[in-house]
Amino acid sequence: MTELTVMLIDDEPARAAIVEQALTDNGYRVIRRLENAQGLNQAVIRYQPDIVIIDVDSPDRDTLENMSRLTKDNPRPILMFSEQENEQHMEAAIRAGVSAYIVDGLQTNRVKPIVQVAVARFREFQALRNELESVKTQLEDRKLIEKAKGLIMKSQGCDEASAFKALRKLAMDRSQRMAEVAQNVIAVMDLMGEIK
Repeated sequence: MTELTVMLIDDEPARAAIVEQALTDNGYRVIRRLENAQGLNQAVIRYQPDIVIIDVDSPDRDTLENMSRLTKDNPRPILMFSEQENEQHMEAAIRAGVSAYIVDGLQTNRVKPIVQVAVARFREFQALRNELESVKTQLEDRKLIEKAKGLIMKSQGCDEASAFKALRKLAMDRSQRMAEVAQNVIAVMDLMGEIK
């Protein structure tokens, strides 16, 4: 397994040095250390860490917003170590994309298992997210194909099987996906005033 790289965010230099040493001792390489989460997304784009670790007393609104933006634009495992146990902060952090929220700071003997669980949880979540996107796309494609078939049936006075066959043939002739052809058929029918 390759060495995982870490971006560490911690506003206390002494605590950050302890966390960085614990990470290094456990086989992780800290490639960048930031004092706060401001500009987090840009820093992640620039340095491309495998994992982001945030060590704070309590996550503030700006930190949560930056994590949320990162999760949306540049997803990767995010671990948060917090000194305070606050259910609202935990829930907000998880909604913002935190893979693991650990209260009571960092204990060096727990670093590796915590990181491994967070990475595994992140990968599982990403797989579910990708599967959901795939299902959504398939559903949208199916709706387009059904609409195009209906328009062809109405326009050409043919049955559903013939309309589907015409769409499939057009897709094969153009080397396009059926959904793309369906979208084109819908657009042409709309231009021709066939859609009311």
